[in-house]
Amino acid sequence: MKKAYVFPGQGSQFPGMGKDLYEQHASAKAMFDRANVLLGFDITDIMFNGTEEALKQTKVTQPAIFLHSVILASTLTDFAPDMVAGHSLGEFSALVANKCLSFEDGLMLVSKRALAMQRACEMQPSTMAAVLGLADEVVERICAETAGVVVAANYNCPGQLVISGEVSAVNAACEALKAAGAKRALLLPVGGAFHSPLMEPARVELSAAIEATEFKNPVCPIYQNVSASAIVDPDTIKQNLLIQLTAPVKWTQSVMQMTNDGATHFIEVGPGKVLQGLVKKISPTAEVASA
Repeated sequence: MKKAYVFPGQGSQFPGMGKDLYEQHASAKAMFDRANVLLGFDITDIMFNGTEEALKQTKVTQPAIFLHSVILASTLTDFAPDMVAGHSLGEFSALVANKCLSFEDGLMLVSKRALAMQRACEMQPSTMAAVLGLADEVVERICAETAGVVVAANYNCPGQLVISGEVSAVNAACEALKAAGAKRALLLPVGGAFHSPLMEPARVELSAAIEATEFKNPVCPIYQNVSASAIVDPDTIKQNLLIQLTAPVKWTQSVMQMTNDGATHFIEVGPGKVLQGLVKKISPTAEVASA
């Protein structure tokens, strides 16, 4: 029996997240307090007492999900992963969990990533849309045939793909996808085109920060979004984190590969249960649970 620990990405946040950890574990309290100092603002107050709207601030959302995931993992007494993976932002949580990144370095990279992505979003009107009920190949073909920048961004599970790009191109692709038989093609409430070529400014901005950060040999492989394969080499992990900003999240392919490599139990570490649902759709025989 092999255990895969998986870490969620943006969209899993909720008001009150992490408060139970803060109150129940002295070690968790120390990590949250350290995060406030490192970030230069009281993120714990927003996480524990803030509104949904406050949690949606870019500088808050990504660090908040990272903190909840990493601190929860640190409190698990039986935490012994055979493999890890994270959905987009979740890759940073996974890399702290498998000892490739320190807690402090992971947090600072996530904070810089969030702000870099926000700046890239502000440069050009862009968006994302969820497409349900079509084969991946059909979505890819229609994106390729649509004028402007629109690409497949998140391969979440069979029949569920997110596209990303310029507002006009995404809207045009949605109409073509509906005409091709998509059950739904609906715009998502996001501020920009994540995992598309429009994130190139963020990739450039984050490059120096990642290059200057120490990545150690992990205790187990990470299945990275970009390659959907087991990676242990720190330099390759670094490169993939940067490529990830402008490339699609291959979640379906990653879970299939983890299953092929022997994973039978998938434990989601962090806020929400989104990944458990996706794993069950990708690998119906897998056991899923929350940490």
